[in-house]
Amino acid sequence: MPRQPSSSKSQRAKSSSKDKASSAKRINQLLASAGFGSRRQCEELIREGRVDVDGETITELGTTVDPDLQKVRVDGNYLRPQKLVYYVVNKPVGIVTTNRDPRGRPRVIDLVPPTERVFPVGRLDISSEGLILLTNDGDLAQKLAHPKFGIQKVYRVVVAGEVRGETMKKMREGIYIAEGLVQVDGAKIIKARTKATEMEIRLKEGKNREIRRILARFGHKVQQLRRVAIGPLKLGDVPRGAYRKLTRDEVDKLRRSIDAAEKAAKTAPPARPASKQSIKRRPGGASRNVAAKGTGGRPAFKGGRKAVKNSRTTETRSSATGPKTSKPVKKRTLSSGGSTGTVIGADAPKESRKKTERGTNPDIIRKRTAGKKPATKPGGVKKGRGKASRRGGRS
Repeated sequence: MPRQPSSSKSQRAKSSSKDKASSAKRINQLLASAGFGSRRQCEELIREGRVDVDGETITELGTTVDPDLQKVRVDGNYLRPQKLVYYVVNKPVGIVTTNRDPRGRPRVIDLVPPTERVFPVGRLDISSEGLILLTNDGDLAQKLAHPKFGIQKVYRVVVAGEVRGETMKKMREGIYIAEGLVQVDGAKIIKARTKATEMEIRLKEGKNREIRRILARFGHKVQQLRRVAIGPLKLGDVPRGAYRKLTRDEVDKLRRSIDAAEKAAKTAPPARPASKQSIKRRPGGASRNVAAKGTGGRPAFKGGRKAVKNSRTTETRSSATGPKTSKPVKKRTLSSGGSTGTVIGADAPKESRKKTERGTNPDIIRKRTAGKKPATKPGGVKKGRGKASRRGGRS
């Protein structure tokens, strides 16, 4: 009778198979953990064909790689594990937060020792200053920068003019820009003067020049913008253009804040879409189609918002006991003159404007020619003829 393998051997075999399976990672995750950038930056490396595995170029983002069994190269350099490093940098104005700048401007990564391959977490535009985190920890960088986790960033902003309370309220409620609805997580005035106001603004997501665009909507030009905190990480007294390494305690606090934000994001209920009743329409905008009774819920006509001529129905009841009947009533169109609620002039859609060829409008021609005689040269009328000479023209 064959001997059965012992339970300890079978458990060791299972654990070894689990270890082999756990060593395989997605290629973008592997590159991020090796310090080649955040996951999005590593995805760009893959799309550009700069990554190869065992000599074969990889272009699929979902490719799984086992670094213990396969050789991975980026730009011809073999992938080697790096020690994770974290730097707090006080970025001055005039420094870009990109690793590759085609214009050759000074970069924020040039402010730290070149021995470590690091990249910035998030971004600050060239006109802004303050806290930038440089690291080669791709997983940490991805979670700090992703708006899904809602890591709060704190900014000190000096703007021109006096900021009113109504402006602060609207900033918290949110306004619409090209990317959609944006709103600050918190805003307060630190020092108010007649010509300038110093504020503290908190954001959980950072679109391109978001604070500047929000304040510009209310007529305030940003004179100075400085980031002072990312989550529990503070800039402190680091001078402009200088850096310091994070302590182990600071890294642990960052990780704990990310874990808490990740749990909150999983348990938070999904955002409800805005109801149609809460949507405010622009005055003079095209009205939506209204379904008439007896049409099975279908709109009375097709055309949507782009239709210029709209129709509506009015309900009338007979003097006796007859049922309601729908009588179509035509609404005045743009061509029939202005009326309340219609769009006129340059605000009208282009396809609805009347186009008249130059010189063919009869009213204009009639006004120009009224009371005028055709101009002829002196002596243009020949004797014996009642018609003007054809050669007569403008003098």
